[in-house]
Amino acid sequence: MDTQTDIAAYLGVTASFTGRRWVGPGVELERQAEALTQATRLPMALCAVLARRQVAAEGVDDYLAPSLRALLPDPLLMRDMDVAADRLLAALKAREKIAVFADYDVDGGTSAALLLTWLRALGHDATLYIPDRIDEGYGPNEPAMEALARDHTLIICVDCGTLSHGPIAAAKGADVVVVDHHLGSETLPPALAVVNPNRQDESGDLGHLCAAGVVFLLLVEANRRLRNNGVQGPDLMSYLDLVALATVADVAPLIGVNRAFVRQGLKVMAKRGRPGLVALSDVGRIDSAPTPYHLGFVLGPRVNAGGRIGAADLGARLLSTTDPMEAQRIAARLDALNDERRAIEAAVREEAMAQAEARGMDGPLVWAAAEGWHPGVIGIVAARLKEATNRPAVVIALDGGKGKGSGRSVAGVDLGAAIQRLASEGLLIKGGGHRMAAGLTLAQDQLEPAMARLGELLARQGAGVGGAGDLRVDGLLMPGAATVELIESLEQAGPFGQAAPAPRFAFPSMMILDARKIGTNHLKLRFGEPAGPALEAIAFGAFDGPLGPALERRGPGRVHLAGKVEVNSWGGRNRVQLRLDDAASA
Repeated sequence: MDTQTDIAAYLGVTASFTGRRWVGPGVELERQAEALTQATRLPMALCAVLARRQVAAEGVDDYLAPSLRALLPDPLLMRDMDVAADRLLAALKAREKIAVFADYDVDGGTSAALLLTWLRALGHDATLYIPDRIDEGYGPNEPAMEALARDHTLIICVDCGTLSHGPIAAAKGADVVVVDHHLGSETLPPALAVVNPNRQDESGDLGHLCAAGVVFLLLVEANRRLRNNGVQGPDLMSYLDLVALATVADVAPLIGVNRAFVRQGLKVMAKRGRPGLVALSDVGRIDSAPTPYHLGFVLGPRVNAGGRIGAADLGARLLSTTDPMEAQRIAARLDALNDERRAIEAAVREEAMAQAEARGMDGPLVWAAAEGWHPGVIGIVAARLKEATNRPAVVIALDGGKGKGSGRSVAGVDLGAAIQRLASEGLLIKGGGHRMAAGLTLAQDQLEPAMARLGELLARQGAGVGGAGDLRVDGLLMPGAATVELIESLEQAGPFGQAAPAPRFAFPSMMILDARKIGTNHLKLRFGEPAGPALEAIAFGAFDGPLGPALERRGPGRVHLAGKVEVNSWGGRNRVQLRLDDAASA
């Protein structure tokens, strides 16, 4: 495997216009790509992607066509799955009152919608409960669980509950089933079943699943048991649009069955059969076949907006409704809340970035905290700090002597485990999460020591050793070779996302034929040779950093350009464009 150690800077770029070193595939990966090309007769650019994913020649066909039938794991590989499925079916048969307690983000909303839709298809309506982010915080709380237990005999906690010992104990008189994916502690809460691939006593083989993926497997097992009893369960293939949305929006790694979830889920979504996603796609102005980009950056933020700054249950209600008119009303509300969220986020981001810069951004952890910050946007701001510094980041909203924080991590650094360790040491009131994202609550007087200790724990994992971050490049392309046909072949290696990045190509020694600013901070340019093939490129947000000004003022000198090739559909025409990530002097 290519470790990128001691590899010369790609095209000699040691400091690009954004200050990054370019790193190419290395000799060994190039040899593997050439061997794959000879064995499969597939384009070299596609084989470069496959080689980086360590796909052998005999496995290429299966990789390029990920099948749910081939990749779906046996649900019973997870502990307590049999107990959870049996209890769900018993409640269904006895017409018991069931409550679904869900987290307020996309993963929680889709998980709840999966259960509500499945139950409704079998003639059973369940109660939806999603806690208010500000008033109740993340996960089950004692008053809510006590109230639900008075009126329900089964409470199913989705995307939460693994660390909720007290609240679950408070649900007296009701059985509680937890279906989650967040890191578990050494002891489990007193629930009837805890289905979670990230329990301490699990192998971790399915740890890449988001909560909606775990819920889907619960429904697969429930359907199997129904079928064994001569009952036909709902068509679960039609539910994959929800699983795909959660998988991408929750930044789950696109490996194993997650690839099949997203690939098949996008096909389901394209049929526009779910009123909530149709309405949300329309307000988001998606006018082409949905892609992982749409899930992560158009649909996901709007679903999240309700939990961040509006009514917490809006997302789950939208995703589970069968009424197109209700879907349109909720989608419009979420779209307006998302605009409001952007404005709040921008103000907090500016303050947090200034604070982090003053504190120093070259350590293993970047963090910021202040009174008055809206708790609903601190996770997004933490993500922006992480992207700007290539370091784990935590942003904390202080209020009344306490702080609620949200963190985002970088590849190879398990933030959830570090925060859980911090909680066990008594520096946090509570904390948990998963590798790439986590939350915490602390006393304000513990802020400085807690962040210092978290920095120590993250440093042991290698956080903070890099600069702005190397730019990975998969290979070279020339404008004439960047065709629609090539992009269609590259998309076979998708879906692209977390742990499966879209391929990035360098266009060497190009001339900038035209460059101009569009909107408030974007750059549009055309590059190639004056008498030869040329391509258009766009760099979103380029004028928020050094890339836009450097290229807009560029003279006659040549530049290396790096980015991802994509098809831009406009006015009935398909044209190739480069989504520009970086540039350097040639």
